Amino acid sequence: MAKPSSDEEVFDFSNTEFTREDLITALNEMVHEYKKLSQTFEEVKAKNRNLKNSSAEPSTVQLGETDSLQIELSKLKTENESWRLKSCELESENERLKEVMSSWTQSSVSLSKLQEAQKPLDDKSGLGFNAGESSSGETCTRSNLAHDS
Repeated sequence: MAKPSSDEEVFDFSNTEFTREDLITALNEMVHEYKKLSQTFEEVKAKNRNLKNSSAEPSTVQLGETDSLQIELSKLKTENESWRLKSCELESENERLKEVMSSWTQSSVSLSKLQEAQKPLDDKSGLGFNAGESSSGETCTRSNLAHDS
């Protein structure tokens, strides 16, 4: 039979020669071992409770985080819609300004054509001016024409 290690004491119960002191010592050791095991059991139980609580906490944290992300998403959707409306307004304004610029360009072209069709400023020939007179600015009126006849 194998010899017991020095850490363990093994009682041979077949030996009936135990003294009262041996039995009391053995009982005290068992009580001490029981207390150690009870304390270890309570520690393990507390650790188990903590693990259960900590495993439940992430789901609560995750729910809070999900709510936070939903709120953020809602804000971003609202902001996106606001920017979309602003973009439509700016496109409309851009089209209106293009029409105004086109009108100005067309007016400029028309004004240029009108100026090209006019006589130069120093050209005094035509109705109301005597052809042979200097550019003194005298105009020919009906009374002058009747007097010349």
